[in-house]
Amino acid sequence: MAILFVISNSIFVANENFYFLLIPFALIIGIIAIRNLDKILLLAVFLTPISILLHEYVKGLNFDVSLPAEPLLILIMLIFVLKGLSGSYLNNKIMFHPVSLVVYANLFWMFFTSISSTMPLVSFKFLLSRLWFVVPLFFFTAHIFSDFKNIKRFSWLYIASLTIVIIYTVSRHLSFGLFDKQAAHFVMSPFYKDHTSYGAAIAMFIPIIISFFFIKTNKAGKIFASVLLPVFIIGITLSYTRAAWLSLLASGILLFVFLLKIKIRYLVILGIIGGIMFFFFQFEITDRLKKNKQDSSEEIENHISSMTNIATDASNLERINRWNSAFEMFKEKPVLGFGPGTYMFKYAGFQKNKDKTIISTDFGDRGNAHSEYIGPLAESGIFGTLSFLLIIIVTAYTAINLIYKTDNKEIKIITLATFLSLITYYVHGFLNNFLDTDKISVPFWGFTAVIVALDVLSERSR
Repeated sequence: MAILFVISNSIFVANENFYFLLIPFALIIGIIAIRNLDKILLLAVFLTPISILLHEYVKGLNFDVSLPAEPLLILIMLIFVLKGLSGSYLNNKIMFHPVSLVVYANLFWMFFTSISSTMPLVSFKFLLSRLWFVVPLFFFTAHIFSDFKNIKRFSWLYIASLTIVIIYTVSRHLSFGLFDKQAAHFVMSPFYKDHTSYGAAIAMFIPIIISFFFIKTNKAGKIFASVLLPVFIIGITLSYTRAAWLSLLASGILLFVFLLKIKIRYLVILGIIGGIMFFFFQFEITDRLKKNKQDSSEEIENHISSMTNIATDASNLERINRWNSAFEMFKEKPVLGFGPGTYMFKYAGFQKNKDKTIISTDFGDRGNAHSEYIGPLAESGIFGTLSFLLIIIVTAYTAINLIYKTDNKEIKIITLATFLSLITYYVHGFLNNFLDTDKISVPFWGFTAVIVALDVLSERSR
């Protein structure tokens, strides 16, 4: 076998095909994965922020994958499923937890609407990619988080790798001018596709870093946290990602609510009242927003003000165009939708001339619906959005219930920090959708798994 490999490898190298050299590394990873799947998962978490899309290396592909993180996640999914079928790794309290049940419902509906899809091949590819995020990062991590130390390792590994990206990005930013807003759109490349996903990732980990000051950790951990917090604040400031700033503000308000021990039902009532008031005064509110003509700017104050500009800001107007296109698609197929992953191929014909902006295209080739909540309406109908909302609602209920009821201070703090991190993306999801990427899926599903695992651990200790 060794001789055959040497001969084969020599032929491939002679023809300038070096991919064959990766086979020994793949075999080593495979062997380690079978014996220590948790270590491969943690390796994938560390590699995620510094992974690069395949099209950066190979042009002309009709598919894309993030290297090396996504192949590792696929490997973890396959091994976890095979071991699960033999009875390994399965904890019934996790597999049948309320959050797990609504995740099953969401995946089942995606499967069902993939069958009815207008583009079945696209939809099943989309479903498969969702599976290799959800199975390893939610179901498997929830099992390994029964070891409390793995929860901290998960966060630290992503933070360490993201820190490398932030330092790289800020150093590139310096070469263009520290407050050059246009440079902020590409200086994180090739690690993040754009500044919005980069900003969203940083926002998700700021509450986690702050929590390290309050949980049991060694002195070195607190020192690292005190150094990393300003690095992350600089990173998110220079990302010029308005949605990320807004999401952190929402997270901070919710923290204030928890610290004051305000009952959640009062917030729900307040939210309902706010929704009713918006319904009755929506025209007055819209008219007010249209009077704001502050475009995005290098000045932080003006950039924040531009968040509500729906009169001239091209980015905001294009979002409205995408949302309106999604609603038009929903009207045509309200129950089953056009199929998971199909929005980007179908929305062009649903654009209205009055909604088009200077960055719109007649071919509709500029990406997704810019919303985790509106996009599924077009792709999987009303139940697509409802099933995703159920994941958020059940996760939030579990987290809030645990925060108020557990007597374990460390579980309380970690649950609160994790929930606040998820809140940043729940809010961010109104303006963008990144759950089809490894960069955001890793913390989103991983943090959801943290809440499930801590709920199960807390139940055992009661």
